[in-house]
Amino acid sequence: MAENWQTDRIGSALRDENPTVLRRLDSGFAVIGDVQFLPGYSVLLADDPTVERLSDLPKGRRQAFLSDMDDLGEAVERACRRLDPAFRRVNLEILGNTDAFLHAHVWPRFDWEPADLVSKPVWLYPRDNWHDNRFALGPQHDALRETISEELDRLRL
Repeated sequence: MAENWQTDRIGSALRDENPTVLRRLDSGFAVIGDVQFLPGYSVLLADDPTVERLSDLPKGRRQAFLSDMDDLGEAVERACRRLDPAFRRVNLEILGNTDAFLHAHVWPRFDWEPADLVSKPVWLYPRDNWHDNRFALGPQHDALRETISEELDRLRL
């Protein structure tokens, strides 16, 4: 995957150049995460790069973003439940402490996670997990991508 899309995730999605995009939704883009140490990790990107926080949106767009976040969360849940019997739940987060554009994290959680981390926020995982090539998004995740996309399509009929 080319590096340039990572510096302009929303712009590259709008130009159809972001390889992580799963589906275009009402308020933005469902994308699969760059790292997959928790397989199925996905992100909802708002479709306007100038929007920094949920409260920047008018009420209708805010509700659309939250509805899309709900759909992506449910699609990840359904996909992960289908693919891994150790699936536990999905955690949804809107943080915005690092990237100054509106986005929501969708983290699947599993029974096979380390006992000291399974009930804690994903951000307590070792920082190396975000940079370890073993967890980098790649062709080995194609079936997972397809399953999440199929579930999104089912939810949006």
